[in-house]
Amino acid sequence: MNPLTHEPLNILGIETSCDETSVAVVRDGREILSNLVASQMDLHAKFGGVVPEVASRKHVELLNPVLHEALAEAQVGFDDVDAIAVTHGPGLIGSLLVGVCAAKALGYVHRKPVLPINHLEGHIYANFLVHEDIEFPFVCLIVSGGHTDLILMREHGIYEVLGRTRDDAAGEAFDKVARVLGLGFPGGPAIQKAAEGGNPHAIRFPRADMGATLDFSFAGLKTSVMRFMQGLPTPETRHLRASDVPLSDIAASFQQAVVDVLVRNLMSAAERFRVSTVALAGGVAANRCLRATATAAAHAAGLRLLIPPIALCTDNAAMIAEAGYFHFLRGERGDLDFDTFAVLPLLSPS
Repeated sequence: MNPLTHEPLNILGIETSCDETSVAVVRDGREILSNLVASQMDLHAKFGGVVPEVASRKHVELLNPVLHEALAEAQVGFDDVDAIAVTHGPGLIGSLLVGVCAAKALGYVHRKPVLPINHLEGHIYANFLVHEDIEFPFVCLIVSGGHTDLILMREHGIYEVLGRTRDDAAGEAFDKVARVLGLGFPGGPAIQKAAEGGNPHAIRFPRADMGATLDFSFAGLKTSVMRFMQGLPTPETRHLRASDVPLSDIAASFQQAVVDVLVRNLMSAAERFRVSTVALAGGVAANRCLRATATAAAHAAGLRLLIPPIALCTDNAAMIAEAGYFHFLRGERGDLDFDTFAVLPLLSPS
């Protein structure tokens, strides 16, 4: 509800940080009136990864049709929109610019405030769309193709980074290992499918231990899988040959190694900071093994676990609109002078 007019508060969200063109309308921070996502997955699959220039050109082509369809599905016009929230980083700079330029143009023409939203913050707020009565503070694991971060959220807009990856993000490791295994792109869903029926304990791939920190590292794990497939011995695999191990076992063992590290650090952070709630966010949070392992660990520790539905784990504009809703409630009204950033840390307002 708009505190100034006591009318429903509608936030238009725009997300173009990578290869999904998404527009959404969220009412009162709770009701998703529309959340359209146009994926470029098939377009980039033949390249084995996202091609930045191709992605940005496709956003230019798709954004207007997706915008009009999202407004029509929500049954609202710009007179009904109170603010526009748009991802301004981190992400592919060309892709981000398409969404930001569109948001600024719409804000200028229709005289609406434009709220710049950090993509990572949006992922956290996906949980607020579906979970009520979230108690602060809580620890959120944001895990995707470009990010693996542990965030302590003390209050709306107040964040502390507890740990992050020192090399590959978890989703990036999935993509690279999937390529080595000949499973295609995107790697996360491909490995999950290949791992079905596999033995996750067939190969004890390494789990990086970053000492007293809550940081992550997946480069060594990725390299171990690559060496195994090349027939090069490692301490974990010297007694095995790749040709003798089913592909499902290799995929399941790699997947389990990633998940074990993610859940270990999440539980360690919860214990260290004495929170009663933990959360998952980001595209890799759609992984069934991660969801199941985190659920079991949280239950054993007596913690409440928040996980968005799969449709809200991957990049989408509803999560950006939701984050914008709470910015708006805090009195932020935005302007048209903000920049776009390929790298943008998640920081609390100074």
